[in-house]
Amino acid sequence: MPIWLYEISPRAAALIMVVFIESLALTGLVVIRRWVIPRLHYNEGANDAVSGTVQAIGVFYGITVGLIAVGVWNTNSNASELVSREAAAISSLYRDVSGYPAPLRDELRAKVREYTVFVINEAWPAQQIGQGQAIDHGSRILNDFQAMLFSFQPANAGQSALHSETLRAYNNLLEYRRLRIDAVGGGLSTVMWSVIWVGAAISIGIAYFFSIPDFKLHAILIILMGGFLAMVLFMIVINDRPFYGHVRISSDPYKLILERVINVAT
Repeated sequence: MPIWLYEISPRAAALIMVVFIESLALTGLVVIRRWVIPRLHYNEGANDAVSGTVQAIGVFYGITVGLIAVGVWNTNSNASELVSREAAAISSLYRDVSGYPAPLRDELRAKVREYTVFVINEAWPAQQIGQGQAIDHGSRILNDFQAMLFSFQPANAGQSALHSETLRAYNNLLEYRRLRIDAVGGGLSTVMWSVIWVGAAISIGIAYFFSIPDFKLHAILIILMGGFLAMVLFMIVINDRPFYGHVRISSDPYKLILERVINVAT
């Protein structure tokens, strides 16, 4: 799909897709009725044959597009869950390091806060199609945090337990961060989009061969089919890029942690 389609508002994108598909569908109908159908020889069972073909193709195409739509929705939901999990991991890590003795406690908390601000102000705008997360400042922040954390030597059993829990929270943060970065570049491949568009063209094109004398009635049927396909494709498009476009996953979970956990404790 063209990149600019993700950058405009969902209402405009839906309108453009509907108008584009409907225009192509009606243009194809005019061409087929004008130049192809007059050259064919119809009999009484022609509509039955066309109807059976439409149903067969519609079933297979509907199953294919339905599975793709469900997969895209699951991908979008999983990406949103990853964001929430990473934000929760930041919160847990911040609370754990708050139990360390000064001045290490303040240094660790400052690094967690720096990473959270980085994600909100720098990483999120950088998550774009084809770009992924170009800024590696987040890795440097976590590396500095890790160096300070690993340098700590527990002096008693309580500090050992706290240190183990902090390491577990830190590893969780690293895991969710990596999964989020991997999800940034996700989306349907060119092959999948080719299957979707070619299948849509075949599904609409086969309906051109119904023997319907009234052009207006035939056009209405094509418009209904094209409109339905356009809305299904719009649903796939709107959920295909979880971190890009108008309908993207926001950084609100990180902002919430920053405002209600980190800034309150600072």
